[in-house]
Amino acid sequence: MNEYLESIILGIVQGITEFLPISSDGHLELSKWLLGDNHSAADSFMMTIILHFGTMFAIIWVFRKMIIDIIKNLNTPEGRKFVMLVVISMIPAVIVGLALEKLMESLFSGKIVFVGLMLMINGALLLSSDYFPTHSKPITPLKSLLIGIAQAIAILPGISRSGSTITTSLALGIDRKQAANFSFIIVVPLLMGKMAKDILSGDLMMKQEKAMPLIVGFLCSLIVGIFACQLVLKVVAKGKLSYFGIYCLLVGAAAIFIKLFVWKG
Repeated sequence: MNEYLESIILGIVQGITEFLPISSDGHLELSKWLLGDNHSAADSFMMTIILHFGTMFAIIWVFRKMIIDIIKNLNTPEGRKFVMLVVISMIPAVIVGLALEKLMESLFSGKIVFVGLMLMINGALLLSSDYFPTHSKPITPLKSLLIGIAQAIAILPGISRSGSTITTSLALGIDRKQAANFSFIIVVPLLMGKMAKDILSGDLMMKQEKAMPLIVGFLCSLIVGIFACQLVLKVVAKGKLSYFGIYCLLVGAAAIFIKLFVWKG
């Protein structure tokens, strides 16, 4: 398939699925498989990273007013407390990302059965979310750490980062709007740190022939992601995550069945 068309498709998939609680990484891996992607694990992982950077900027755009307010309030106790909670939430993912980077990269190379299993687990988590009683408890350092652990687990392709962190927040008694806002905000510094690390280490150095398709994918994930993020904030407020759980169970089961019994390519 033409690399530009593939980048556009993957950018759209990333833009939509990063914010819907159905695992962008899992859907990217399934999409690459269905598109007959034959890139190396490193190149495939690079595409995934670039597409995530696109949705990171989508989050920054959608939450720009909230981010500006956070910066303005850094000299207040409330502002410093919120920043502390964000930093605490980052710790598990940073540890996992640094310690298991090579292992994580290997999971982004056509592990379709594994992705299917993770999607089914993700679906089961989402199904449970609508049964949590509605509360409006504050986010504490311990709760932030637990949400961060959920975010770290979601590095696995097939486990939704937004789905796992929002579901964990709801289980901890945090209201839906606050859960969604916190879920999307805490990933921004992680991705910015990842971007800075990759730039400084030279890992983002691209081959000239690969640069333009990556840029096209980045722009598609950014533009589509802005609209998808706004949509999901409305969906979460209405408490309909279980629908996405059913979807994940069906897609995960279908992927495993097709990979094992129909299309073994």
